[in-house]
Amino acid sequence: MQSAAIVLTLAALGGATLATIRLLGSPYPPKWMAIGHGAVAVAGLALLAYAAATTDLPGLAKIAGVVLVLAAGGGTTLFVGFHLRQRPLPIPIVLAHGLIAITGLGLLIAAIWQA
Repeated sequence: MQSAAIVLTLAALGGATLATIRLLGSPYPPKWMAIGHGAVAVAGLALLAYAAATTDLPGLAKIAGVVLVLAAGGGTTLFVGFHLRQRPLPIPIVLAHGLIAITGLGLLIAAIWQA
Protein backbone atom coordinates (compact mmCIF):
# COMPACT_ATOMS: atom_id res chain seq x y z
CA MET A 1 0.00 0.00 0.00
CA GLN A 2 2.84 2.37 0.81
CA SER A 3 4.42 2.00 -2.62
CA ALA A 4 1.05 2.61 -4.27
CA ALA A 5 0.56 5.74 -2.17
CA ILE A 6 3.99 7.09 -3.13
CA VAL A 7 3.45 6.48 -6.84
CA LEU A 8 -0.08 7.91 -6.71
CA THR A 9 1.26 10.99 -4.92
CA LEU A 10 3.66 11.49 -7.84
CA ALA A 11 0.74 11.13 -10.22
CA ALA A 12 -1.18 13.71 -8.19
CA LEU A 13 1.70 16.18 -8.48
CA GLY A 14 1.71 15.67 -12.24
CA GLY A 15 -2.06 16.04 -12.32
CA ALA A 16 -1.85 19.31 -10.41
CA THR A 17 0.62 20.54 -13.02
CA LEU A 18 -1.72 19.50 -15.85
CA ALA A 19 -4.72 21.16 -14.18
CA THR A 20 -2.72 24.35 -13.66
CA ILE A 21 -1.80 24.44 -17.34
CA ARG A 22 -5.48 24.11 -18.25
CA LEU A 23 -6.65 26.66 -15.69
CA LEU A 24 -4.09 29.17 -16.99
CA GLY A 25 -5.81 29.11 -20.37
CA SER A 26 -4.21 26.41 -22.50
CA PRO A 27 -6.94 24.25 -24.08
CA TYR A 28 -4.95 21.13 -23.21
CA PRO A 29 -1.48 20.36 -21.84
CA PRO A 30 1.31 18.70 -23.82
CA LYS A 31 0.35 15.19 -24.85
CA TRP A 32 3.56 13.66 -23.47
CA MET A 33 2.79 15.13 -20.06
CA ALA A 34 -0.76 13.77 -20.05
CA ILE A 35 0.48 10.32 -21.10
CA GLY A 36 3.14 10.37 -18.38
CA HIS A 37 0.57 11.34 -15.75
CA GLY A 38 -1.71 8.53 -16.84
CA ALA A 39 1.11 5.98 -16.91
CA VAL A 40 2.24 6.86 -13.39
CA ALA A 41 -1.35 6.74 -12.12
CA VAL A 42 -1.91 3.33 -13.74
CA ALA A 43 1.30 2.09 -12.13
CA GLY A 44 0.01 3.25 -8.74
CA LEU A 45 -3.31 1.50 -9.31
CA ALA A 46 -1.48 -1.64 -10.37
CA LEU A 47 0.53 -1.59 -7.15
CA LEU A 48 -2.66 -1.21 -5.14
CA ALA A 49 -4.29 -4.06 -7.09
CA TYR A 50 -1.23 -6.23 -6.42
CA ALA A 51 -1.47 -5.45 -2.71
CA ALA A 52 -5.17 -6.36 -2.79
CA ALA A 53 -4.40 -9.66 -4.53
CA THR A 54 -1.59 -10.68 -2.18
CA THR A 55 -2.68 -9.33 1.21
CA ASP A 56 -5.82 -8.57 3.12
CA LEU A 57 -6.33 -4.86 2.58
CA PRO A 58 -8.21 -2.81 5.16
CA GLY A 59 -11.70 -1.78 4.14
CA LEU A 60 -10.67 1.85 3.76
CA ALA A 61 -7.96 0.86 1.27
CA LYS A 62 -10.53 -1.09 -0.75
CA ILE A 63 -12.80 1.95 -0.83
CA ALA A 64 -9.79 4.04 -1.90
CA GLY A 65 -9.22 1.62 -4.76
CA VAL A 66 -12.79 1.99 -5.98
CA VAL A 67 -12.59 5.79 -5.78
CA LEU A 68 -9.27 5.76 -7.65
CA VAL A 69 -10.76 3.59 -10.40
CA LEU A 70 -13.55 6.15 -10.76
CA ALA A 71 -10.91 8.88 -11.04
CA ALA A 72 -9.13 6.81 -13.70
CA GLY A 73 -12.37 6.70 -15.66
CA GLY A 74 -12.52 10.48 -15.57
CA GLY A 75 -8.92 10.75 -16.68
CA THR A 76 -9.52 8.35 -19.53
CA THR A 77 -12.55 10.39 -20.59
CA LEU A 78 -10.48 13.57 -20.58
CA PHE A 79 -7.67 12.04 -22.59
CA VAL A 80 -9.62 10.00 -25.14
CA GLY A 81 -12.72 12.14 -25.41
CA PHE A 82 -11.05 15.53 -25.51
CA HIS A 83 -7.27 15.57 -25.60
CA LEU A 84 -6.79 13.12 -28.47
CA ARG A 85 -9.50 14.94 -30.43
CA GLN A 86 -7.78 18.27 -29.76
CA ARG A 87 -10.86 19.63 -28.04
CA PRO A 88 -10.40 21.90 -25.01
CA LEU A 89 -10.53 19.96 -21.75
CA PRO A 90 -13.71 20.93 -19.87
CA ILE A 91 -12.60 22.60 -16.66
CA PRO A 92 -15.45 21.09 -14.57
CA ILE A 93 -14.39 17.58 -15.59
CA VAL A 94 -10.72 18.41 -14.95
CA LEU A 95 -11.59 19.62 -11.45
CA ALA A 96 -13.93 16.71 -10.72
CA HIS A 97 -11.27 14.22 -11.86
CA GLY A 98 -8.73 15.84 -9.58
CA LEU A 99 -11.04 15.99 -6.58
CA ILE A 100 -12.03 12.35 -6.95
CA ALA A 101 -8.40 11.28 -7.32
CA ILE A 102 -7.27 13.30 -4.29
CA THR A 103 -10.13 11.81 -2.28
CA GLY A 104 -8.99 8.30 -3.22
CA LEU A 105 -5.38 9.10 -2.36
CA GLY A 106 -6.44 10.60 0.96
CA LEU A 107 -8.44 7.47 1.80
CA LEU A 108 -5.44 5.30 0.93
CA ILE A 109 -3.14 7.37 3.14
CA ALA A 110 -5.68 7.19 5.97
CA ALA A 111 -5.82 3.40 5.56
CA ILE A 112 -2.01 3.24 5.79
CA TRP A 113 -1.98 5.34 8.98
CA GLN A 114 -4.66 3.18 10.57
CA ALA A 115 -2.85 -0.08 9.78
